[in-house]
Amino acid sequence: MAAGTAHCIDCRRQPPPLDGCIAACGYSWPWPGVIGDFKFRGEPGWAAPLAMLMRSAPWAEPALERADLVLPMPLSPARLRERGFNQAFELARRLAPEKTEANLLLRTRDTPAQSGLTRAERLRNLQGAFAIEPLRAAQVHGRRIVLIDDVMTSGASLFSAAQVLRTGGAAYIAAIVLARTERPD
Repeated sequence: MAAGTAHCIDCRRQPPPLDGCIAACGYSWPWPGVIGDFKFRGEPGWAAPLAMLMRSAPWAEPALERADLVLPMPLSPARLRERGFNQAFELARRLAPEKTEANLLLRTRDTPAQSGLTRAERLRNLQGAFAIEPLRAAQVHGRRIVLIDDVMTSGASLFSAAQVLRTGGAAYIAAIVLARTERPD
């Protein structure tokens, strides 16, 4: 663990599948509006400045440099059609274009929106929602992976994806997110 970092009591009791998570900022003004414009109003032009903010977070640059693979959190095909782009991919390809793999981690099914669900409900909602592309599964084994997402709320999505990668043999899994909400429930 890096100096100045700490684990919550839940993470000490049951360590998460992530080896670490770096957040560029808290999910408070002005970020909810900016992220909402980026993600829901079809404004992918926000990706470059938001990725620059993410890269400037302490420990983000070294995590990206040490990574073998940078994987954006995948969207289901339905959600991708609805939005027109994957915001996590837009961030990832600006953070580490030569290491970003958009189709290695897959979203296997559409799930109801996570907002409004408790952490336990979010975890149940995401069971079986992620998989490694079967023909490329060997690319995960023994690798250092950084997952990229825009917002981390309960950690359920990142933890579910990380667990799939851990089961696939990833040696190290970290996440870099733009914003982190206050821990719900």
